[in-house]
Amino acid sequence: MMTGPRFSDSEHFRHFWTKGNGKQLIEFSGAEVSLDEFQKFAPYFYHTDEAGDEVVKEIYFTRQFLEASKEIELFIRNPVSGQDDVPESVRQLFLQTQKIPDWLDYNLLRSGAELCMRCNLDSLISLRDYCLMGGYDFAYLNKPLIITGALKKGAVKRLSETLDFWVNVTRYDALDLHAKGYEFAIKTRMIHSFARLSIKKHYQEWDTENWGEPINSWDMMATYTGFSLVFLHSLHKLGNRFSEEEELGIFHLWKYVGYLLGIPEQLLPDNKKQATEYFYLWTSNQPSADRDSVLLAHSLLNESLENPILKYDFQRENLRYLHICCTWFLLDDEVCKRLQIPDVPLKKAFPLTKRTINRMYDAFVSRKARIRKGDSSQMKVLNDYHNITQRSNFH
Repeated sequence: MMTGPRFSDSEHFRHFWTKGNGKQLIEFSGAEVSLDEFQKFAPYFYHTDEAGDEVVKEIYFTRQFLEASKEIELFIRNPVSGQDDVPESVRQLFLQTQKIPDWLDYNLLRSGAELCMRCNLDSLISLRDYCLMGGYDFAYLNKPLIITGALKKGAVKRLSETLDFWVNVTRYDALDLHAKGYEFAIKTRMIHSFARLSIKKHYQEWDTENWGEPINSWDMMATYTGFSLVFLHSLHKLGNRFSEEEELGIFHLWKYVGYLLGIPEQLLPDNKKQATEYFYLWTSNQPSADRDSVLLAHSLLNESLENPILKYDFQRENLRYLHICCTWFLLDDEVCKRLQIPDVPLKKAFPLTKRTINRMYDAFVSRKARIRKGDSSQMKVLNDYHNITQRSNFH
């Protein structure tokens, strides 16, 4: 359907890659960007996870949601073999996820997990204020979120779900077959298929030609580039140092998560140079922020005010201010203006102080101690979110 990179001549695309965050990514990664391979990737805008969709049609659409989820949990926790008496769609999906790819390197998985833990709360700041917030600048990417009620559900719930997924796939041995991270990957895959099929069934206005298929493979690649490339760039901007092995480990970890989620392997980058070059091609097909983008951005900003983890209003206001400061520091000014991020006084003070402290912390505290402390801090934040979202009257 698509003839070429539709937004490659637009002002927002040119600015992003010559003056904004894209320029920083090129400098960070040593990428050599061009549109030469656009047609190689473009078909994935209309490509989806058919194996996941078949399971949803056969299991979720033929019984109650909870009953279907329990059945899938059985298959997640117990090996499915070619001989088992299970539905064919389930057999096909689990034979794929249970097959360990030849390229998988457990040492690299471990290094990637250690970097996620070692960077402590900076990891969570990066996910929230750069990866999630920056993603809202791409209007077509947000369409499934808006249609499936992300604004109505609220940012607290959405953040809690993202955090739950991210923490559980980035611990030691989390992605072993039938382990917690593996379980989260399969369940997330089912959610994507369920959402995609529901949108196609119930939302007549979905514009496939312009927006691609809902939750298509190319958009999935971009989302998981957020968890690897953009995340790594954010840690770097906040003054965290990492080894080449840790850096490759991050890409390896998300490549394997992507494999479990049914993203075609040829879309999953191995390093920051490749990831930036792939991301460049994808952004050439995305318009800049629209009204929905601004609503999503402000919902995320105001999450701090709605979230009862902090008891007093002044604490919540202060947390919101700190997140705004980090957003301005991590995202380029044009993106912040498009998303209508409020301008605040002394906005560089907190991130620059944090960067200085990080460099000192790196120099004086052992790697092992930092991994242990980071794991503990991240689990505490996740547990706080769990406690809040599980209160039945929260919404």
